[in-house]
Amino acid sequence: MNPEKLPFVGAVFRFGARDRVLDTILLLGPVVILAFVILGRNLLTKTVTGLYILSFIGYVLYNGIR
Repeated sequence: MNPEKLPFVGAVFRFGARDRVLDTILLLGPVVILAFVILGRNLLTKTVTGLYILSFIGYVLYNGIR
C-alpha cells in the first residue's frame, strides 16, 4: 500500500516539507488525540501521548542540530 494514494495523507506527502518522518509524526497527531479521547486518561494513553511528544521534540531538535 502506497501512502501517497490515500486521500489526505497523499496531499501531505506531495506538498509537505519533503521530510517523511516529520510528515508521519504530524499525521499521527490526530490519531493520538483520538485514542486519548476514546480510551480515556489511563497509563497507556499517557505513555503513548508522552512518547509522541518526545519523538516530535526530539526529531525537531535533531533537525535543528544537523
